[in-house]
Amino acid sequence: MSQRVLTGITTTGTPHLGNYVGAIRPAIAASREPGVESFFFLADYHALIKCDDPDRIERSRLEIAATWLAAGLDTSRVTFYRQSDIPEITELNWLLTCVTAKGQMNRAHAYKATVDATLAAGEEPDANVTMGLYCYPILMAADILLFNAHRVPVGRDQVQHIEMARDVAQRFNHLFGKGRELFVLPQAEIEESVATLPGLDGRKMSKSYDNTVPLFEGGAKALKDAVARIVTDSKLPGEAKDPDGAHLVTIHDAFADAATRAAFHADLRGGLGWGDAKQRVVQLIEAHVGPMRERYAELVAHPERIEDILQEGARKARITATPLLAELRQAVGLRRMVAVSQPKAAKAAGAEKSAVPVFKQYREADNLFYFKLTAADGSLLLQSQGFAEGREAGGWVKRFKTEGAAVLADAPVTLGEGADRTAVEEALAALVAAQE
Repeated sequence: MSQRVLTGITTTGTPHLGNYVGAIRPAIAASREPGVESFFFLADYHALIKCDDPDRIERSRLEIAATWLAAGLDTSRVTFYRQSDIPEITELNWLLTCVTAKGQMNRAHAYKATVDATLAAGEEPDANVTMGLYCYPILMAADILLFNAHRVPVGRDQVQHIEMARDVAQRFNHLFGKGRELFVLPQAEIEESVATLPGLDGRKMSKSYDNTVPLFEGGAKALKDAVARIVTDSKLPGEAKDPDGAHLVTIHDAFADAATRAAFHADLRGGLGWGDAKQRVVQLIEAHVGPMRERYAELVAHPERIEDILQEGARKARITATPLLAELRQAVGLRRMVAVSQPKAAKAAGAEKSAVPVFKQYREADNLFYFKLTAADGSLLLQSQGFAEGREAGGWVKRFKTEGAAVLADAPVTLGEGADRTAVEEALAALVAAQE
């Protein structure tokens, strides 16, 4: 079974080195692993929580998309989309909100930090708290759970949100799953060597601290100037330095292989000056990001190309999202009345043909086993591929009857000629309901 990996970046600014090391690079590396199905998104709804400048958000979406693509994201292998292009996310956000305890949201780090800051300023606790900020973890849970991601690459400061997503998923499964796992429980995935990159002043690299090292913006000169401002101790050239406590070394090691790290550490202990050390760091980072910078500039100059890529990504994302949301609607009781009442009415009336869609299994002359789903009027909705064993076909039929449209994303089936996907999803929902 393939593993789904999902991550995104809030579109409120220009990507910096910390974004690249902490999220973009490990996520792209994970997307290249065999057996991995990857989802990457621009978290532009989240941006509205932090920013009320439309031009800034628009520019940031462009720059972040260009950064991911320039960094090597292969959109033929992954699903790359904007959060705001997937309406299923906001609908799921509401479903999850209805099962999430307020007390759980009270414990969210971002909310507590804002309250602490306002109290320190002598203001009312919730003076600067919007419902967007307060409910941020639920929207993040919707981002993750809609695609049933198994792994979510995040910085260490985001681990609490993944744990909250797991809690919400477990509660939803318990309330509405009836023995089925509607949601996969996601796992946070942290690059242990450099989970959070320090900024110029040693704190976490963040736009809010104004301590970032630019990734592409400003070119090689901006990179050099930023590294020159990284705070170090006052030890002179020739004096031994402790690499374990130096923020410059942490940044260096994020781009170095094992041998280069060892040599750098040894040279610092041997008296390498901080000025020379910073030159080495600049050269190392430039060798890594320099080749990507030209591609980035080309993409930013042609935003229409990025738009086409994102629209295709949204189409792919909704192929996965739509069936799951249909199943979730069914689970919570937001069902089409016809889908529930029609089978019972047909049975009561003694109709010759059941109104419930029917799965049929059979064996063809090629000695392979097949199954198909037909509507009440006999029209073909789904047709399977051939299987060497009848039990394989039967296993897929069983999954369709218990899990519904969520199976469509993985099942070896094709739509019948002229079949409408919505009709197929409704038929599967009716079958699931009939089992209950």
